[in-house]
Amino acid sequence: MAPAAIDALVRELSRVGNASSLHAAGREARKVVEDGREAIALAAGAGANDVIFTSGGTEADNLAIKGLYWSRQKADPRRRRILATAVEHHAVLDPVQWLVESEGAEVYWIPVDSIARIDIEALRREVQRDPESIALITAMSANNEVGTLQPIAEVVSLAAEYGIPVHSDSVQLFGKLPFDFEASGLSCVTLSAHKIGGPVGVGVLLVKRGVDLVPVLHGGGQERDIRSGTLDAPAIASFAAAAETAVAHMHEEEIRLRELRNDLVSKVVKLIPDAIVNGDSESTGRLPGIAHFTFPGAEGNALLLLLDAQGVQCSTGSACSAGVPRPSHVLLAMGMNEDEARSSLRFSLGRTSSQADVDAVARVIVPVVERARLAAQ
Repeated sequence: MAPAAIDALVRELSRVGNASSLHAAGREARKVVEDGREAIALAAGAGANDVIFTSGGTEADNLAIKGLYWSRQKADPRRRRILATAVEHHAVLDPVQWLVESEGAEVYWIPVDSIARIDIEALRREVQRDPESIALITAMSANNEVGTLQPIAEVVSLAAEYGIPVHSDSVQLFGKLPFDFEASGLSCVTLSAHKIGGPVGVGVLLVKRGVDLVPVLHGGGQERDIRSGTLDAPAIASFAAAAETAVAHMHEEEIRLRELRNDLVSKVVKLIPDAIVNGDSESTGRLPGIAHFTFPGAEGNALLLLLDAQGVQCSTGSACSAGVPRPSHVLLAMGMNEDEARSSLRFSLGRTSSQADVDAVARVIVPVVERARLAAQ
């Protein structure tokens, strides 16, 4: 967590008061919430009334997808189709699949190319095939595994021709690259505090004025009846502090992380010549802090554990179901076969990352890959 976010959290945790109460402590808690709402809105290029607080990115994604689907389907029963990219986070994939299995929705998984970027022409054909049947489109702003930035402006422009709402999971993008909700034309956008140095357990769904959502949670009617539940004033204050800090230092941090990431890629490719760098080949076409590699002949889980033993923590992006590891759906959608997908790793750099971290990876990567390849034989 960012120091300013920790300070805000600790300060507010020592206070009492429910932001929905009318007594003095409640009014003070409400002020904390509304100050936080305005700060986050400013950081995201949104209006304060656009900000709906949630318990995190997963809840915000569920609220956007289910809420839009139910609202649009109620207004016109023909609207049963959801268009979603094949490389979404499971916080999007799973609610979409739930709507298919439980609510009679139909889904078209928008294909991507070899760098995980949306195939806009495939999307265009699917939209034009029967636009009146589409409830919503959901497309992430940046991929969480390989870092590829998505052409969200093109998606929104296409959808706008037919009055189709677009949701975007922008958890990975917000606070790292410029973002303006008002200018984006998006109907709903998901944000999460812990990706920008805030606490785990608080998120935001930005909802464009005039967009109707059916609530997922019912209760006290907080957050304009869109999301009920007692507001977590300390977490909101901490999220706001993290957002202000991230946006204030965004430009310099983007440059610093991009240089570190590029140095890591350069070192790894030099040391392991057959390593494959995944995602957009243009440095500016990816999130600044993500480097994703395939190491042919080495099992990703073995690489992860061997690196972890050396103090380097990374991710395979694979899922585990019933004790059976499965390759990343993102990498498979990009056209990799299962062996290639299982031989891949994501390295993430952030606010606390340094040149020493990159150098540490370079010192251990060769023996780790060699050992993993021997174990796979």
